[in-house]
Amino acid sequence: MEFKKIIVLLFLLSSCNDKNESLCLINCEDNESSDITISLDIYKKIYGTSSEIYIENGYVFINTTGVPDHKSPYFENTIWEDEKYEEYDNSNPFVENFRLNPNRISELDIRFKIPNTPSKSNINQPTSMGPIGVSLNGVPFYNQYAGGGSPLTNEINSFDQYNGHPAPIGPGQENGSNGRYHYHMEPFWLSTNFGADALMGFLLDGYPVYGPKENQKDLRSSDLDEYHGHIHETKEFPNGIYHYHITNDDPYINGSGYYGIPGTVTN
Repeated sequence: MEFKKIIVLLFLLSSCNDKNESLCLINCEDNESSDITISLDIYKKIYGTSSEIYIENGYVFINTTGVPDHKSPYFENTIWEDEKYEEYDNSNPFVENFRLNPNRISELDIRFKIPNTPSKSNINQPTSMGPIGVSLNGVPFYNQYAGGGSPLTNEINSFDQYNGHPAPIGPGQENGSNGRYHYHMEPFWLSTNFGADALMGFLLDGYPVYGPKENQKDLRSSDLDEYHGHIHETKEFPNGIYHYHITNDDPYINGSGYYGIPGTVTN
């Protein structure tokens, strides 16, 4: 009888340890620096690419043109006008008084080199102006600032019905003939077609970006850490991973810099 009691006790202790390890995978501080290698199959959810996605020497290489697969008023006077131009329809809830900015969507050569095994950085780097990540349709993510580092307050009024707009390729190029289309906020085309809780893309540090909804709840920035994310399991990562969330309040996609060590982008 005593022997049986010992066996039962050992079984219960073992079960508790397993549960604790499972919880630790999601919540414990030690797990924050755990390395998770992301499979090529997950990266292939990024469909808006200009060449095959491949992994080499610890990095995933993702090349895009930056041209969105949805319509926009910013296709006016471009080679895609007949196919993709659509007048602004007053549907963007963030836009109070829409004004078309002078830039137009153009085809670019944007090359993302992103860590395939993202890891937490000991010294978190701020995001820069320009692309900070890539969405599923190949459109770059930008941070929470307008040109010159000012708040998005006024610039939001140039966002189209899918919540994006083009920026000039460089200083002095605001001539209406070229621009880099991008999202500072929720990409409505993706959240509408894939779900508001779905994978939206990746930031340059390799960590995934998810939509504004989780477990049927609309997330706010106050639900997330200073980098605008948290750690737990997701559909693509059932064992848990740090991930960012898009929210409808500032800073929208990313907070005080990258959680991990960023790769590079050239365009």
